[in-house]
Amino acid sequence: MALTDERPPVARTPPAVRVVAVSKRFGDTVALEQIDLEVRAGEFFTLLGPSGSGKTTLLRLLAGFEQPTTGAILLDERNVTNLAPFDRDLNTVFQDYALFPHMTVLDNVAYGLRVKGVGKADRRRQAGDALESVRLGGFGQRKPSQLSGGQRQRVALARALVNRPKVLLLDEPLGALDLKLREEMQFELKSLQREVGITFVFVTHDQSEALTMSDRIAVFSQGRIEQVGTAREIYERPTNSFVAGFVGTSNLLSGRAAESVLGRTGTFLIRPEKIEMLVADGDDQTVQRQSGTGHRTTGVVDEVLYVGWETRSRVRLDVGGHLLVVEPNDDAGGVRPSKGDQVSVWWQNRHVIELAENVATTATGTDASLPGAGVPT
Repeated sequence: MALTDERPPVARTPPAVRVVAVSKRFGDTVALEQIDLEVRAGEFFTLLGPSGSGKTTLLRLLAGFEQPTTGAILLDERNVTNLAPFDRDLNTVFQDYALFPHMTVLDNVAYGLRVKGVGKADRRRQAGDALESVRLGGFGQRKPSQLSGGQRQRVALARALVNRPKVLLLDEPLGALDLKLREEMQFELKSLQREVGITFVFVTHDQSEALTMSDRIAVFSQGRIEQVGTAREIYERPTNSFVAGFVGTSNLLSGRAAESVLGRTGTFLIRPEKIEMLVADGDDQTVQRQSGTGHRTTGVVDEVLYVGWETRSRVRLDVGGHLLVVEPNDDAGGVRPSKGDQVSVWWQNRHVIELAENVATTATGTDASLPGAGVPT
């Protein structure tokens, strides 16, 4: 018998969520247009986009609160397109928590089990376990009004998790929290998701949340998905200038500026933290640092913002337009450019990303606190 290198095919795990050619219209308004998407089992998957981009509409379609105009929604390859929310093996956590104020924390968590007819002893035990999983084991007899915002958020999570759904939908659940608490909850939520192993589909307009927490991200714009990828792929290799501008702060070079600095035409992205900036005093360090495989140009600093952990400088280029430069505030020493200084800016070839379309037709993605960081055509 002849020997071959053939091996049996590896069984493919079906996706937890599959969206097939889904469109949604409200009268003449197109909210979603031909969306195709797969979410892997056990994945923390984020739907990211500005207001009105379609991300929340898709979440409501997944939950069963709305019906698609066309297309199909599958959970574990089961077509649930026309099923009611309570017939789908998923739960939803909302931004406002939706806790019953007159009930104790334990009774809030156990409510879904009560509706299902689970016995009192079993539902109290399961609700207690769910509270333990979100580190609120000793809070069962309190009322929601006696908890902090972060604690109420965790109660809402426990209530959603107690039924062990295959998919948990989260509709901007951290949006009502202050910045410090929101950042703390990002770590807690990601850690919790890993512990319970349930697929999370998370909706946010906050790029920082998406980059921090997600296994993969789908970036939405005007009812369409612009790109799907890991946080690193979305940030380091955006497919177009909308993604480049919406996810992170961007410098876009095009037209005469691109030809002058890069020696080629097109639209190009350089992230502000990839740029080195030195006072243009002609010293040896400047010459050495900027004589490798990179691109150099000059300009004048016309604005500087100190943000604690970093300094953001806007440089008006001699060739026209502006670049935003972000530098960490460390103890390395050296001369820090000030407003009005003539400076030299430099970046490596590998940090230049060519984008698919002209900057004039898309978002520039400049930092809101330093307007005008894009370079126009």
